Amino acid sequence: MRDSRQFTRRPLLAALIGASCVMPALAHADINPNFFGYARSGIGSTAGGGSQTCFKAAGAPAKYRLGNECETYAELGLGANLFDQQGTTFDFASRVAYVTSQSNDDESLKGDDNNIALREMFVTGTNAISGLPNGSTLWAGKRFYKRHDIHMNDFYYWDVSGPGVGISDIDVGTGKLNFAWVRSSGSDSDNLPDEDQRLSDDTVDVRWTDIPTNPGGSLQLGVDYGRASLSDWQKDYYDDAGIDYDEGDKGWMGTIEHTQSNWFGGSNTVALQYATDGIITSNGNAVGRSTGSLEQEGDMWRVLDSGHVWLMPDKLDLLYAAIYEDKNMDDDSGRKWFSAGVRPVYYWNDIMSTAMELGYDHIEPQSNVAGYDGGDHHLTKLTLAQQWSAGRGAMIRPTIRLFATYAKWSGDAYEEQLSAEGYRQAHALDTGSGPNNVDFNDTDGLTFGAQMEVWWGS
Repeated sequence: MRDSRQFTRRPLLAALIGASCVMPALAHADINPNFFGYARSGIGSTAGGGSQTCFKAAGAPAKYRLGNECETYAELGLGANLFDQQGTTFDFASRVAYVTSQSNDDESLKGDDNNIALREMFVTGTNAISGLPNGSTLWAGKRFYKRHDIHMNDFYYWDVSGPGVGISDIDVGTGKLNFAWVRSSGSDSDNLPDEDQRLSDDTVDVRWTDIPTNPGGSLQLGVDYGRASLSDWQKDYYDDAGIDYDEGDKGWMGTIEHTQSNWFGGSNTVALQYATDGIITSNGNAVGRSTGSLEQEGDMWRVLDSGHVWLMPDKLDLLYAAIYEDKNMDDDSGRKWFSAGVRPVYYWNDIMSTAMELGYDHIEPQSNVAGYDGGDHHLTKLTLAQQWSAGRGAMIRPTIRLFATYAKWSGDAYEEQLSAEGYRQAHALDTGSGPNNVDFNDTDGLTFGAQMEVWWGS
């Protein structure tokens, strides 16, 4: 009898184990993963010897990209629709980015010039909240949030990406409302006793988008308010150190942006922004979120115009950009920046094209800038590229290109002697934008090479 019970239990146990393994597979059998991303990589050299130099004006937040990128960079994303019933959907998305110095086939991501980063990990729920208009989306997690940029120089002028929560695309009849709370953290190693004792910076982002204005035109209005969220002990610590955080730890930014479609076969975007104090990014090009600079006081305004037009249908198109930015900081660490660039592309057929990019940057710093000297300077960059792409259009990828780039700048590239901190002091040329294989007193440079660029999915 005992053997009989064991004999009958074993098939039952096997069936239960098998069912437990099959059920998750059956529950998710209809999930189709979505693979998306971006990547660029190539090889280049500098005339006179050495690897490719990338030309960027000292103090400029961005540089013109064509034939002027010295790294391998990629963003690889995975996502999926996880639920779709009765008009409600839940979607998951993730993105990992990595960058290497493009110097070997085997480059450790532990090196100073190489890095790997988790950029996105979030879930969206469309029509998840009953009572809101159809299409409203609840989201939470770490994400790229409604970023606005100029492709030619990779300049992100409105970017509050990071971990957060929000409700977007609430249809109010005339446009859509969007609300988000995002956070970025940083360390104050100059003041706090432990660099791991981090400062949390909260930003509230409110946008009214898709406001119809004229045929083919729409308006977007936005306000961002950010401030450092200090703990009681941090406030006490700063009070004891005599550090005034009442103004520099907070700030706001307003944005007005108009986009015109059907603009000579393409589109045009004009944006006007004004920002104050702690929300002004001191370095880099992302503006719109709190920076954690407790003593950063001043204001900034900028006007931008960029777009894509067809000068000859299916034969010649043009990317263009113009930027004027004025950062007036109380400690004289700001600067004025003017930038303008064009990229015409002529299409020989559906695959082959020839592109030219001309970009100009002028920097007028205040008297207390860091990382480069305080003199006015400018840089002009010209690239000619032969391209093979998957179709016609300036934004069509993948692309393989051969390029030659010439740049000329005012004054010496950088100081000949190392600074006290152990690095070259920039003059007209940014010495941190990649390998620098021009002599310190050069006023121009020439590079050449090849690059692939690709993006796919969403």
